[in-house]
Amino acid sequence: MTSGWTNETAIQQWSDSAEREALEATAADGDFAKRYLINPDQLRLLGDVSGRRVLDAGCGNGYFSRMLAARGAHVVGVEPAGSLLAFAREKEGELGQGVSYVQADLTRLPALGGPFDAVVCSMVLMAIPDWKPALRGCVESLRPGGLLVFSVVHPAFEQLWTSWREHGEYRTSRYLEEYEIPGHAPDFHRPMSAYLNELAALGCRLREVVEPGLDPAVAAQSGVPGIEGYVRLPNFLIVSAETPS
Repeated sequence: MTSGWTNETAIQQWSDSAEREALEATAADGDFAKRYLINPDQLRLLGDVSGRRVLDAGCGNGYFSRMLAARGAHVVGVEPAGSLLAFAREKEGELGQGVSYVQADLTRLPALGGPFDAVVCSMVLMAIPDWKPALRGCVESLRPGGLLVFSVVHPAFEQLWTSWREHGEYRTSRYLEEYEIPGHAPDFHRPMSAYLNELAALGCRLREVVEPGLDPAVAAQSGVPGIEGYVRLPNFLIVSAETPS
């Protein structure tokens, strides 16, 4: 990684950029993209979580942890950014769903009470400068035959909305190299092969790859210029894999 970001500085930036209004607006089921493009497939890939022990790795404001708990899962949410973790704990105090929230860097996970049946890492890995130890930590948290589900911004279509809004099509000039994507907090581009090959190196068996597209009816109803790009091209990549039995 050629960027000057470290895990610690990226975590601090995510914590500093969290605004209360945005946290409240996404507390139930995330933002528009998560609601319509990410949550449905992540939940489908996880299957019936009732009674299962699930790690929400990089849980952010805790919305997906709460969705899992509402479906009967025993959830541990790990989040390194202090402001996001505080919000998640506040919501747990209000709702009493039994979610345990732990502040930790995913690259240095503490003992979390034994192996998990499933780990979900939703829209996190592309935001971690030193991402490989984080993915390894997720895999090592699973029981034999356990399920890993992770999502990232699709490496081939990262600037989909802005490009489609400006040009009526998607344009890119770089894919194979790694680079920082500027924003209110950093993301990092890596080719899809980087994520899939690292899964293979960790001994995981690929189960399914999902490239979700937006329902045309939802796009039409939104009225957002350029949103039709999400109907035609995938802005997100969702992967499920399992550890050796």
